[in-house]
Amino acid sequence: MIKPKTLSFLTELSENNNREWFAENKYLYEEAKADLFPFIAKLIKELAAIDPQFSADTEPKKALMRIYRDVRFSKNKDPYKKNYGIAFDVKGYGPNTAAYYLHLQPGNCFFGVGFWQPESSVLKMIREEIDYNTSEFLDVINAKEFKNIYKLSQEDKLKKAPKGYEITHPEIELLKLKSFIAIYSIPDAEFFKPTIVDKLITAFKTIQPFVLFLRKATTA
Repeated sequence: MIKPKTLSFLTELSENNNREWFAENKYLYEEAKADLFPFIAKLIKELAAIDPQFSADTEPKKALMRIYRDVRFSKNKDPYKKNYGIAFDVKGYGPNTAAYYLHLQPGNCFFGVGFWQPESSVLKMIREEIDYNTSEFLDVINAKEFKNIYKLSQEDKLKKAPKGYEITHPEIELLKLKSFIAIYSIPDAEFFKPTIVDKLITAFKTIQPFVLFLRKATTA
């Protein structure tokens, strides 16, 4: 569990997203990190016991992504993010590796698993695997355990059929996806309870068939 003030800091930062305020209140950010690190360490230990490809050696401070934004190529010049991003290492991590990610943001906390906007070659492999083994993928995403926790993100998709597929394909809406991510939305208050780690462990076990399908698709 984490402390409510760890999330409320993000609300204050969102309302005062400037370097002057952050400099004066950086001690709050340091307190938030000190609160997050034991929580992240506990998750790393528990999740590594489930997925053999999950790296148990990940240091919590490396899993917690920087709060500083790269504004060089963005119209939004806010210097700080409005969330804590926690990216968990997977052995051999790279463009062909499904990822685990925990997003902490007031009103928008979630655990995401899969590929976000993968390279075209990786996306092609995933689509081909779904086309070749449609029933297997449908069994994964339509399983009661999966649907009780996750939703397959539909936000990032093509308007037309991808190259090589007919618009009449029975699963064309899946093949239109440009990201293959399972999302577990979590109310903020759940993170303030001792049960949050158990909830995430259950979610992690539940998502393994999805991860294994994606690994099979993207492993040469």
